[in-house]
Amino acid sequence: MPSRKFADGEVVRGRWPGSSLYYEVEILSHDSTSQLYTVKYKDGTELELKENDIKPLTSFRQRKSGSTSSSPSRRRGNRSRSRSRSPGRRPPKDARRSASASHQADIKEARREVEVKLTPLVLKPFGNSISRYNGEPEHIERNDVPHKNTQEKFNLLQESSYISTQYSLRPRREEIRLKEMDSKEEKFVTKELAVRTFEVTPIRAKDLEFGGVPGVLLIMFGLPVFLFLLLLMCKQKDPSLLNFPPPLPALYELWETRVFGVCLLWFLIQALFYLLPIGKVVEGTPLIDGRRLKYRLNGFYAFILTSAIIGTCLFQGVEFHYVYRHFLQFTLAATVFCVVLSVYLYMRSLKVPRKDLSPASSGNAVYDFFIGRELNPRIGTFDLKYFCELRPGLIGWVVINLVMLLAEMKIQSRAVPSLAMILVNSFQLLYVVDALWNEEAVLTTMDIIHDGFGFMLAFGDLVWVPFIYSFQAFYLVSHPNEVSWPMASLMIVLKLCGYVIFRGANSQKNAFRKNPSDPKLAHLKTIHTSTGKNLLVSGWWGFVRHPNYLGDLIMALAWSLPCGSSVWDPWTTAVYFKTQNVGAERAMQPAL
Repeated sequence: MPSRKFADGEVVRGRWPGSSLYYEVEILSHDSTSQLYTVKYKDGTELELKENDIKPLTSFRQRKSGSTSSSPSRRRGNRSRSRSRSPGRRPPKDARRSASASHQADIKEARREVEVKLTPLVLKPFGNSISRYNGEPEHIERNDVPHKNTQEKFNLLQESSYISTQYSLRPRREEIRLKEMDSKEEKFVTKELAVRTFEVTPIRAKDLEFGGVPGVLLIMFGLPVFLFLLLLMCKQKDPSLLNFPPPLPALYELWETRVFGVCLLWFLIQALFYLLPIGKVVEGTPLIDGRRLKYRLNGFYAFILTSAIIGTCLFQGVEFHYVYRHFLQFTLAATVFCVVLSVYLYMRSLKVPRKDLSPASSGNAVYDFFIGRELNPRIGTFDLKYFCELRPGLIGWVVINLVMLLAEMKIQSRAVPSLAMILVNSFQLLYVVDALWNEEAVLTTMDIIHDGFGFMLAFGDLVWVPFIYSFQAFYLVSHPNEVSWPMASLMIVLKLCGYVIFRGANSQKNAFRKNPSDPKLAHLKTIHTSTGKNLLVSGWWGFVRHPNYLGDLIMALAWSLPCGSSVWDPWTTAVYFKTQNVGAERAMQPAL
């Protein structure tokens, strides 16, 4: 059996497949059967290389012997004539040629040496993070180069700078042209390497989620039907299963153009708040081509402005009971708007370049309509997916809860809301305010970085969240439940426990995805996977696989307790949705 030349963990230079360029790589393993080395480039790409495609770092040190460069821009420099050394007397023709040849040879040698010392391209990390390679800062190599080599390199560059200026008082046209060509070559290689980095991994056949096309068809038709049946059941005096199915209203009673206009007006007002130049601007995670989109974080300001408008309307005597009386119509109007938006999103995705498509898209029209085909649909700087993720539905949820609180006071002739209604409104208000205050954390979620924007997210953001999450408050309007203060205290403790777990786990996840080198995360442990990513396995993520979901479920339990235990409706919706959320988000432990 032939012996290995390089050991595991050794840092060497590996040739990039299909080119003559060598980049710094780390030896991960060696297959004795195929005699191939598995190496990892600095950008995280893992490839298998032959032994003759790998060279030690020492073979790339400064060489004295000259070799002819194969670059056309460098060959062209040998044929160009040098300009006069001074505005005075011109030297003889032979002397000019000799000086020019010597000068070009020196520049060629200097460029060749600098070319050898190029390091691989490393994509800029997300946030203000410092990229690390095996736990060390990126600018420090594991095999430290002696100070002597560094000094020689500096002297070489200094000498090259001197050579390029000693023959004239002005830059030469040829050198300017060479620099421009070199700059174009460098940009081309950088772009090509960035694209090829993502194309090296072979594309495997993807298993469609949610049961494929039959599953997504069932979800698209089943969820709206389930939502309407649930609301109709809740409007009955006895919402038990014995009275299922509820009496169905006529279709014409479910549609009202005025209601659809109110929904459209609500969407446009929140879009206007989104466009206001307030709040800081941050960058999202790197896209497949290395770009990072910019997002303005002003969701909390939008919530404050919305609260001011709602308060003004209440002061002016606006009747919000209209929303409760037409709640089914509002639900249908929001569903229709969601379907229209999904059709628009799919049609526009057919014209976008391939690099803008979602990794979850499959090529099947029905599945892509549901999961979303375009990753980041934008109209100018207006990001449709990011806007819908938190604004209309989440803030609308709080407004609907307030409407239900006022409706309870009116229908039950109360001077103040019931304790159960106050608990539901307070618990869910904390949830919404937390999401808007930590708006930047949504940029590292699966919804933003993996899923496209289609029916799934549109229906979830604009229909499911505001009309299902507010179901506890909707239920209490016609089914009052008295809660004692001792029980209320236990519910508050349960809610706070769930919130602490939820917020702590999500904060760790977001911080790790943004900057795994953060000193605040130094105590956390990770494991390296075969895909080149690191999984977080300590802190909150060392107790259970998904502590953020655990906190979510505990909070959902606290939302349902004020409704009592005599009926199934509010319990089923909260627990069912949170359980489905665990399966639907499909996000593994925080990985980078």
